[in-house]
Amino acid sequence: MYDLVVIGSGVTGYGAAMYAARLDLKVAVIGNVEGGTITLTDDVANYPGYIQLTGQQLADKIKEHALDYPVYVESGTVTDVFRSKQNFFYVVTENKTYLAKTVLFATGMKDRELEVPGHDELRNKGVSYCALCDAPLYKDKIVGVVGGSDSAIKEALLLAKYCPKVYIIYRGKKIRPEPVNARRVEREPKIEVINETNVTGILGTDRVTGVNLDNTHNGSDTLSLDGIFIAIGGIPYSELAKKLGVTLNKKGEIVIDRSSRTNIEAVYAAGDVVEGEFKQAITGVAEGVQAAYQAYKYVNENEFSFTCQEE
Repeated sequence: MYDLVVIGSGVTGYGAAMYAARLDLKVAVIGNVEGGTITLTDDVANYPGYIQLTGQQLADKIKEHALDYPVYVESGTVTDVFRSKQNFFYVVTENKTYLAKTVLFATGMKDRELEVPGHDELRNKGVSYCALCDAPLYKDKIVGVVGGSDSAIKEALLLAKYCPKVYIIYRGKKIRPEPVNARRVEREPKIEVINETNVTGILGTDRVTGVNLDNTHNGSDTLSLDGIFIAIGGIPYSELAKKLGVTLNKKGEIVIDRSSRTNIEAVYAAGDVVEGEFKQAITGVAEGVQAAYQAYKYVNENEFSFTCQEE
């Protein structure tokens, strides 16, 4: 029997686990993506306490801190979560079933795919979702980035270290990175921003050769490219929470209050899976810590009695 089962092994999940274990809760962390999406970030310079480090280094440090306490970790996928008649939670993986007094969803989100002709056929043949993973493969080649958020701009800045030309293709009137990254783009002559434009198709047979645009650029509605990187947001992993009865918003994000509580008692959520327009490692960890404290209060304010036979 665990006091808290954390579903998700990113920085949010391990941050919550560290805090909960420090409060003497018996904690398990279950996840299939160690470190979460922050590990795909090359440069983290906005996490308090660290002037600059990679996303992988940050994830490793937070996990190391959590495992300084007696936190149980399973690498695996949670396939089901349900509540028993005795008000305990069963958290089911491929190999094991966990019994928990409280549950935290720190499941993150997956990349939102660009649904245009040519995408599926050319995925991993010039269509990529990770500059940190694939940028070296495009050395001395021309590439594009679809998206205008800070994440998209950081992808472009990393690609500019390898590529002589990087196009940022964004449907909005103006890209919207953090100010420091906006200044970096302005200073980077290899990057060109194409605003108010959508990619409507990806061209190529065996490899990407270009994209179709819904606006002309330099007199043409096609743009020659050797690769295209997609950074248009994410879709939250909230299916299990929904099945449990947790309230979601129209985007599929879990709705929480300021203490990371959902509409279901003893069920909490934090990080990229929850409702909010500003999603960062620091905000996710903070939400996870709030959840850990609420779990601590719930466990200590309630009496629990478990029998092997359900009512």
